Amino acid sequence: MAEAGNTLTLETTKGPVVIEMRPDLAPNHVAHIKKLVEEKFYDGIVFHRVIDGFMAQTGCPHGTGTGGSKYPDLKQEFNAEPHVRGTVSMARAANPDSANSQFFICFADARFLDKNYTVWGKVVSGMENVDKIKRGEPVRDPDKIISATLS
Repeated sequence: MAEAGNTLTLETTKGPVVIEMRPDLAPNHVAHIKKLVEEKFYDGIVFHRVIDGFMAQTGCPHGTGTGGSKYPDLKQEFNAEPHVRGTVSMARAANPDSANSQFFICFADARFLDKNYTVWGKVVSGMENVDKIKRGEPVRDPDKIISATLS
C-alpha cells in the first residue's frame, strides 16, 4: 500500500491511470512531481511521444517535447529499479541532470534504460488505458491528461 499522498491519479482521455509514487527511490523527483500536480501543471497536457512497444511520454507544456516547468531541472536520482511494463520514469535530454516535468510510462520492458533514467513510480491500475494511448512521434490529435490528482 502506498503511503498517503504518494498515489498519483491521471485522468486521461482513455481512462484513469493510477501511479504509486516511490519517494524511497527518487525523493526529489517525487516532491517535484507533487508540486507540479498541486499547481495543476499536468492538467490538459498531451502524450506527445508514444512509441508502440516502448513508452508513452507526457509532461511538456508545449506538447512538443521541448519544454518543462518554471522550476530548475532536477539532479538525477538514478536507481536500480528496472524499466519494465508499467514503470514511470523521468524523460531528460543528454545531460543526466536535465529532467524537469516530462515523464514516460513503459509499455514493455526497456532494460537498456536502467540506471540511466530516474524511476519514480509504477502504474498500479489502469495500464490497459495506457495501452490505448494514441501512438506517434509526434502524435496527431494526441490523447491527454485531463487532470492529475494526489491521494
